[in-house]
Amino acid sequence: MKTGLFLGKFSILHKGHQYIIDTALKEVDELLVLIYDSPSSTNIPLDLRASWIKSLYPKVNVVLGWNAPECSGYTDEIKKTQEDYVLGILNGKKVTHFYSSEPYGEHMSKALNCIERTIDIKRSTVTISASKVQENPFKYREFVHPLVYRDLIINTVFVGAPSTGKSTMAELMSKEYSTVFMPEYGREYWDACQIERRLTPEQLVEIAEGHLEREDKMLEKSNRYLFTDTNAITTYMFSLDYHGYAHPRLQELAQYAEKRYDLVFLCGDDIPYDDTWDRSGDTDRKIFQRKIIADLLRRRIPYIDLNGTQEERVQKVKNVLGKYEKYNSLGNLVNLGNQVKE
Repeated sequence: MKTGLFLGKFSILHKGHQYIIDTALKEVDELLVLIYDSPSSTNIPLDLRASWIKSLYPKVNVVLGWNAPECSGYTDEIKKTQEDYVLGILNGKKVTHFYSSEPYGEHMSKALNCIERTIDIKRSTVTISASKVQENPFKYREFVHPLVYRDLIINTVFVGAPSTGKSTMAELMSKEYSTVFMPEYGREYWDACQIERRLTPEQLVEIAEGHLEREDKMLEKSNRYLFTDTNAITTYMFSLDYHGYAHPRLQELAQYAEKRYDLVFLCGDDIPYDDTWDRSGDTDRKIFQRKIIADLLRRRIPYIDLNGTQEERVQKVKNVLGKYEKYNSLGNLVNLGNQVKE
């Protein structure tokens, strides 16, 4: 029975890490991957980093290293601290191979009394270091698996009643930050499938599912930010408005949307109404806007109001994004109320 051990922070899981895991899986019967918590070096939650490896490598035994040593280096004291921690985590379990791409592989293998397997220490196979990827994963996205990359993007959604400027804002902000935006799939679907300006509850489910599928693909194409025009909650609200109820699947998708987005901006109804043939009037817009606000409050979704001119709205979004850090609890306070100055 060959048992391998590979450890690290995996602050951003990249192809170098994956190369070692792939190599180890070919050589051992069981592979343990120990992930250090390391709050001093990464804001990305340990559980999320673990989920990347669990999803990509179901056969790997992932071990969560809560309270792992924060120190790094090669003094005798630091090496002893690291060795004692790993031996404590293993709790007597025998490891036959220790995998790494760093010099610490030598002393850790001796402490574990196992075979040292140092892989690609010169970075000749995967030509990048973990520190470079962590510094700018968007620049080096070719070294990051799409499943991981999606979790690094700040997904910003614009909600509001029809004719409140959601589509305009999504497109404008994408140009401002040299990234992509996610158009409202419901508009495309409605144009193709509506009958007497109505869709069935089942068709509204198709809209929500189709939007989500496309949005996932757009996350992989994004550069730091994705600006999304509406979400499943908006589709849910339309279903209530059209039919008085929502299909259970649509309710499920709307519930999933409650925590999917990093920032939620509510576009105000203080701009002129665009009275096209497919809309039902400014009075209905104001009523629908109030319903959306009530639903956001019921779901306890923090949102930021966007009002005023186009320029004022763009500037407010830029101010918020300038203060927001994904997976940083202090950054997330931007969500709570409208505390960002214009």
